Amino acid sequence: MTKIRTFLISAALLAGLIFRGPASSGAAETTFEGEIADSQCAMGVHSLNRSHKEMIEMGHAGSTAIDCARYCVHSRGGKYVLLTKHDVFKLDNQEWAEKYAGQKVKLVGTLDSKTNILQVKTVEPVAGK
Repeated sequence: MTKIRTFLISAALLAGLIFRGPASSGAAETTFEGEIADSQCAMGVHSLNRSHKEMIEMGHAGSTAIDCARYCVHSRGGKYVLLTKHDVFKLDNQEWAEKYAGQKVKLVGTLDSKTNILQVKTVEPVAGK
């Protein structure tokens, strides 16, 4: 009877590990560099080259990347994202992103690879880029 009970407990624990997956040790902090852009321009919704160029040329979104990013978030339903050379990352805090809209930044944070959301710890503008 004891062997059966031990076997069943072991099987239950093993099943719990299999269905829960590996223990999460937390993602490591990483440094990212890019532009705080709006999701529509960054994801090519109304831009062919993942930039603000088309919107600015049409005259609807102001005359700078800052104007365009804020316009697309406030008037077109976009969200602030980090646009890098190859990727677009969602940002966990839209309020702080507003301060850096349209600017090149260097930020430190952790990326949740399942949701593609960056949890930002620090952010600073990058001059001259």
